[in-house]
Amino acid sequence: MNHTKKLLTGIIAAATLFIGACAPPSEQTEGGQDKSLVVYSNSVGDGRGDWLAEQAKAAGFTLNFVDLGGGDVMNRLSAEKNNPLADVTFGLNNVYFEKLKARDVLEPYTPVWSGEVDASLGDEDTDLFWPIVREPVMLVYNTAAYPNSADAPQDWTDLWTKEQFKNRYEVQTTLGGATTQMVIAGILARYPDPNGDLGVSAEGWSQIEAYFANGNPSVTGTDLYARMKSGEVDAGQMWLAGKPTREAQYDIESAAAEPAIGVPYAVQQVALVKGTKKTEEAQRFIDWFGSADVQAAWSNQFFTAPANRMALPTADQDAIAQTDSFTAQDIDWDLVGQNIDKWVEKIELEYSKG
Repeated sequence: MNHTKKLLTGIIAAATLFIGACAPPSEQTEGGQDKSLVVYSNSVGDGRGDWLAEQAKAAGFTLNFVDLGGGDVMNRLSAEKNNPLADVTFGLNNVYFEKLKARDVLEPYTPVWSGEVDASLGDEDTDLFWPIVREPVMLVYNTAAYPNSADAPQDWTDLWTKEQFKNRYEVQTTLGGATTQMVIAGILARYPDPNGDLGVSAEGWSQIEAYFANGNPSVTGTDLYARMKSGEVDAGQMWLAGKPTREAQYDIESAAAEPAIGVPYAVQQVALVKGTKKTEEAQRFIDWFGSADVQAAWSNQFFTAPANRMALPTADQDAIAQTDSFTAQDIDWDLVGQNIDKWVEKIELEYSKG
């Protein structure tokens, strides 16, 4: 879900060790070729990778995951462009995939289920990436802290403009995660200015500075929900599928703000990595993973809204209803895509407490 080059190097090293330590024995074709697939994703935490590996094994696949934040997955795929180690990547949103597209990291492929999704949610022009899951990025809060929902923050801007919320909400100290960058995009995109610094007005930068200055820095290794349960903080960022999992894990009830301006929506994608030596096996996996049956099962297991419309009748209906209950924030994604890396760099240098 890339603070400094040193941190990214450490993450990459850890992920590489993870592959070596946890990968199952390679499966071999009759000709002796390794059939196992290396999958880079920011969407295999909370037990998703374990579940997917088990389901995939039953379908004849062996998967080795590299689990990193969205920005870190993108950076690693870009760095390995001339000598790719991954075969497939999934979970990143359109902003990241557009960057991978521009960097010529992906290989075109049209899955067998392509006619079952809205191609405009992915890469409609060149078939480089395809939508699998729609997900709102939310501001959540501990309902025990705000028994009356009217007293809870109603929008992100309440956090740093109203005294009662200051230092009571968590802000991230590392900004490489996809959810974190979606939050940043949702704030800065409210203040576009073609003549401003990195396309944002001075007021926009003042707002993001106040967001970080008045927040309670995240604690490495401690989940937001653990901190809300203990009373350290009362609110913070979360994606929809992460909410019920953590409520059950930490025995806590939370609710999500529904800003009038809307919330950022992430559309997770799946794609074939250019240069993979296992093209056919990777294509077969994409066909399987994005299929209606698998996406419906994924939905019921992990509270997601599938992009595959054929999966909807048997998917988790509450997840679909909650996904559709939020208003989508009107965001200039071109502005975000062109500037998010520089926005993050500026925030790390000037505003973040990390």
